[in-house]
Amino acid sequence: MALNYMGAAAINAVAALLSIPVIAAGIWLSTQADNACVQILQWPLIGLGVAVLAVGLAGFIGAFWRLPWLLLAYMVLMLLLVAALACVAVFVFVATAGTSGRPVPSRAFLEYDLSDYSGWLRRRVADEPARWDEIKTCLAATAPVCSELNQTYAAPQDFFAAWLSPMQSGCCKPPTRCGYTFVSATNWISPIDTAADPDCAAWSNDQDRLCYSCDSCKAGLLQNLRREWRRADVVLAVTVVALLAVYAMGCYAFRTARTDELFRRYRQGYT
Repeated sequence: MALNYMGAAAINAVAALLSIPVIAAGIWLSTQADNACVQILQWPLIGLGVAVLAVGLAGFIGAFWRLPWLLLAYMVLMLLLVAALACVAVFVFVATAGTSGRPVPSRAFLEYDLSDYSGWLRRRVADEPARWDEIKTCLAATAPVCSELNQTYAAPQDFFAAWLSPMQSGCCKPPTRCGYTFVSATNWISPIDTAADPDCAAWSNDQDRLCYSCDSCKAGLLQNLRREWRRADVVLAVTVVALLAVYAMGCYAFRTARTDELFRRYRQGYT
């Protein structure tokens, strides 16, 4: 019986350790400037990870000290947490569905369109003007992705042959379809008519404005979020599978320990 309880304690300790990847994924997202400005996914991940850690430690204590009521509470709460993590993993996968950018003729970089991203993600980030004003101010202060382009790409052929990050492509230059003429990476000569496309009219050579008010910039941010969230989602999915396996083993160990205890009491009643 003692061995079965010790086995359950070890298994529950592993469950507690499996909180580390979830917490680490949330912390990693919080260190990314774009996610730090948006603040959607990182705190739920950190909160769920801390909850898994606390419940796993409770399960370890319950098994180590042979407290059946605490083990039962552990099994119920851990099942709920695993279900919550699985729901988050599926939701993130669905919310980040879409393309990875659109190719542009004679350009090495991709450009991005808001229509390629889920409605939920657009509503949370891009559709509310006041919300976007806060985000773009934060991005300009904490993620100055445009300032290095002028030093790196002085000639138009170098710029057009460069790989740009989604934020650089969407926020630091006007969309290619607008027909602007290259002067430098963040300085362009406007065509005669820019009224046909809101993004074309929104572009400014003011280094504090650029295309931060453009839909292309919002789409570039969503593409960054999509890429980072997908990475975190892989960690989350693997952790859910591992937690399910550990949970099943823990339930088996607890059931075996309880069966052995009942059998021991049964034998003592006849001796």
